[in-house]
Amino acid sequence: MKAALWIKLLIFLFLVTSFPFFTCGNIQGSAHDFSALGWAGGEICLPCHTPHNADTTVTAAPLWNHELTTATFVLYSSPTLDSTVEQPRGPSKLCLSCHDGTTAMDSYGNNSGTNFITGEANLDIDLSDDHPISIYWSHQTELYTSAACIRCHNPNPTDFNPILPLFDRYIECPTCHDPHNTSNNPRLLRKPLASSEICFHCHDK
Repeated sequence: MKAALWIKLLIFLFLVTSFPFFTCGNIQGSAHDFSALGWAGGEICLPCHTPHNADTTVTAAPLWNHELTTATFVLYSSPTLDSTVEQPRGPSKLCLSCHDGTTAMDSYGNNSGTNFITGEANLDIDLSDDHPISIYWSHQTELYTSAACIRCHNPNPTDFNPILPLFDRYIECPTCHDPHNTSNNPRLLRKPLASSEICFHCHDK
């Protein structure tokens, strides 16, 4: 019996160390670790997620626990953009439920908070000077070849070189920023800023 348990444990450890998508993020100590702030009650996950009495209307994230923004945003616009920018949807709306500056960070668990985000992390409701979000990615003018596909769609799930995910084929805040800091890059980015690597992932002109 004990031998069988050890075998199962070894298999589990092999999977965890061999496949990075099974590993936990580095949210501890990141910009999203609020545990040292009094209003978080020493918790890291609770301001966004809860195991009980979650908001079941939210499908963009599991067991959602935070108040949703009701703001109407000023959207990015450019004559060179081939897609329509929509009001923030899905995961972007969840991010802006703190980063819009109108919804308190400690408004979670059905409580109304009073601590609002400050500094450069406060995007406010004017998104006209920020990278567009909630735009449908239809490959725009991308020539659809296998070489072009591989640049964005990593065929090797064990390669810890994270791609930039789409959400129902929409570009959203978590396309570039990982709220759980899995890649351990500054600003919770999925790819490094060095040499504009994250930019050139999509913009290769």
